[in-house]
Amino acid sequence: MISRSARVRRWLAVSDRLAGYRLPDVSAALAKQAGEHDRSAVFPAAGLAEVHAAGLLTATVGPRYGGPGAGLADTVTILRALGRGDPSVALISAMTMFTHALQAIEPSWPDALYREAVAESAQRPVLINTLRVEPELGTPARGGLPATTARRVDGGWSLTGRKIFSTGAEGLTWMNVFARTEDEPARVGGFLVRAGSPGVSIERTWDHLGLRASRSDDVTFTDTPVPDGATTGLAEPAPGQGSPVITAWNALGLTALYLGVADAARDWLLRFLAERTPASLGRPLATLPRFQTAAGEIDAALISAGTLISATAARVDAGDQDAVARAGVAKLTATRAAINAVQDAVALTGNPGLTRRNPLERHLRDVLCARVHTPQDDSTLAATGRAALATVTDAL
Repeated sequence: MISRSARVRRWLAVSDRLAGYRLPDVSAALAKQAGEHDRSAVFPAAGLAEVHAAGLLTATVGPRYGGPGAGLADTVTILRALGRGDPSVALISAMTMFTHALQAIEPSWPDALYREAVAESAQRPVLINTLRVEPELGTPARGGLPATTARRVDGGWSLTGRKIFSTGAEGLTWMNVFARTEDEPARVGGFLVRAGSPGVSIERTWDHLGLRASRSDDVTFTDTPVPDGATTGLAEPAPGQGSPVITAWNALGLTALYLGVADAARDWLLRFLAERTPASLGRPLATLPRFQTAAGEIDAALISAGTLISATAARVDAGDQDAVARAGVAKLTATRAAINAVQDAVALTGNPGLTRRNPLERHLRDVLCARVHTPQDDSTLAATGRAALATVTDAL
């Protein structure tokens, strides 16, 4: 007989490399807080402390900086476990993990400043996020220059602008702010701002359907000083938006997070079916072939989606450029599977599934947020369609 711990490890896909990170324990601890975090929409400091204590926030720090250098495949496993516990905590954690991964793959931070952030991370949670989205610009992935500007001053820069959807804003230690210079021609890049710097204010605008505790609020910069050298990737604008490898990390890592949400929904559904015994039936719903088949459909979809994301992530780690290019398609396919799985669970349970005292309605709201992350479905489908049609037109 397979032990309970082995079953948990198998469902969470915890590899031997990750066993020391206590993923099932962290996931369970986050799940205990997730409902209250959703109701109050407070910044989930205690959950992030759990993630930090387990060593997960710095799992992707590169070996040259003394870190374990977790790759995308391991990160996918971590974020799926965190998403199963509390997706708001998982999303905030993901932003920090992706920053460390980018520094390991394509270094852009000033070395001394980054080493300072890593050293501080040994003592407490150091949260980092790149703030890119603006009211007028939307996401830079669709093109355009930021309205946030950096003006040259003695000793560095003066930063002014507003960023929206800034995940984890109130808990960030470092903000990498996407802005353009006032030079001619303008240069675009990141400006590193430490929390508490002059001219930084946070407006609690986040009032969302799901991931309510992610506190993805607005951040305003008013003549905020940025020292010389505290910039990342500062260069003249060029076609294309960012590193394809990091785009793949973002697509696959965040998809894993939402598969974790679907895992939690699936777990609740199975318990509900096992416990629900209508008086007219005299036995649990789980004994009926209809519900057994429906549960099988959900499991099959999640197993297939998880395999797709994990396998694609492993290929990205191996340097497979086809996998990098197809990460958006994998995201689209797997997020649809996650959303459909939770919607099917709600349909099977009726009113109990939509009752606020049960977590399923929260899982439904959270999983729907999967659609908003870059690359979004319409961009992925248009690019994939153009590539497919090009193979035909080229042959004519």
